[in-house]
Amino acid sequence: MENTIYELFQNMVRNHKKKPAIIENNRTLTYGELSDLTDMIAATFPKDIISIGIVMNHRAEMIAAILAVLKCGGRYVPAEPSFPTGRIRYMMEEAQVDFILTEKECEDRLHGFSLRLTDCEICGSETSISNSTKELTPELPAYVLYTSGTTGRPKGICVTNSNVCHYVRAFQNEFHLTEKDIMLQYSVCSFDIFVEEVFASLLNGAAIAIPSEEDKADVCSLMRFVDRHEVTVISAFPYLLAEMNHLPAIPSSLRLLISGGDVLRGVYVDHLLEQAEVYNTYGPSETTVCASYYHCNDGTVLEDGTYPIGSAVKGSRICILDADGNEVPTGETGEICIYGRGVSLGYVGSHEEENKAFEIQQDGHRMYRSGDLGYILPDGNIAFLHRKDTQIMIYGKRVEVSEVESHLYQCQSVQQAIVRSFTDEDGLAYMTAYVVPADRDIKVSAVRDELAKNLTSFMIPEFFVKMPSIPLNTNGKPDMAKLPIVLKAGNL
Repeated sequence: MENTIYELFQNMVRNHKKKPAIIENNRTLTYGELSDLTDMIAATFPKDIISIGIVMNHRAEMIAAILAVLKCGGRYVPAEPSFPTGRIRYMMEEAQVDFILTEKECEDRLHGFSLRLTDCEICGSETSISNSTKELTPELPAYVLYTSGTTGRPKGICVTNSNVCHYVRAFQNEFHLTEKDIMLQYSVCSFDIFVEEVFASLLNGAAIAIPSEEDKADVCSLMRFVDRHEVTVISAFPYLLAEMNHLPAIPSSLRLLISGGDVLRGVYVDHLLEQAEVYNTYGPSETTVCASYYHCNDGTVLEDGTYPIGSAVKGSRICILDADGNEVPTGETGEICIYGRGVSLGYVGSHEEENKAFEIQQDGHRMYRSGDLGYILPDGNIAFLHRKDTQIMIYGKRVEVSEVESHLYQCQSVQQAIVRSFTDEDGLAYMTAYVVPADRDIKVSAVRDELAKNLTSFMIPEFFVKMPSIPLNTNGKPDMAKLPIVLKAGNL
């Protein structure tokens, strides 16, 4: 059964009109009220929108703005207000947004774009009739999510309504949300955990609870918010679960903890297993949130201390293939390749080389070559190993080392540079930049400031090493064996 996101939302509105949809510290919106707010915002749009930027603080108006774009048949392009202005500009220009939905306090960061202020323009709007003449179909693009790119530029992944509706059903098949469930909305809008938090909840009749920035100041403040609003589900990077794992106890309302975005180690959740259901998940943004689930309470930790990533979600299939596209035997290493309804349309803009990771099969279905290596365990679950290329995870977010290196080369005081990733004592990735300065007075603070114009904070190398030159091997490539390694202790 195919639907669009907005159609599924309206089904929930009809069946749960007076039930809570969005919970904040000082207000609660029902499904009916959220639908009305969505209509008010949609009524301000011109006809036949295509691509709309969303640069807003996290609150009910942001969720309604996203739904309004989807109601009118458009795709939304999200960016946090705190992102570097250069990065926001690149994303919005490449995605060719018609305009950006934002708020007055963000206006100064978005010069040069057509803006619509949700805290001003929806006031006084009386009509609830959509201005769109576009028929809503499952294959319409729903959003473009930007991740770090191998070309030195971010790349935007275009995901359809059908992709999202597939995932909403796969999520419900595994986790069985009810109208009594409340999901914490903790993730930034540019990561696909946000998609899970918002759509897998609202389109299955559950509510989402949005904490303030003060609530997110530390894990204890966050848990007080969770306890106060009786949150039942948290989907997050493993590092949040690791922090929760050190607490004497977690709020009794929590029944389900979902880890995604990076490897989950046994020591991150060993105390949590006694207090809630814990899942490890896996899935590139290119395949719409998660492609596999693993129930940790019934499972075991691998020899390297990590949990398996499990088996494919409903409506998807995962194979481990060799370089020639053949399935490898159980226990042998190969590339994790994903088939099914979650495989997205690919990248927008000029990313022809990277779009080759998407392959059309003989039956017409799409397959995505993840670039991740893994193997099948004797029980049929999949173990994740590491990336094939230079892509790494830092704080649960994807970073292409080559993109960081590209921006470092553009810094005024840098003559030559390479960036390499390493792992600390806890097995977490960090980056070191090896820099040949253009002048003797190079300052790391100045280089960091230049990088911050286009890179988010987690993409800036943690360590900088000043080099007289970059050592090369006989092939003319950087000689890794001759680069000093900055060791880093673990924090968990």
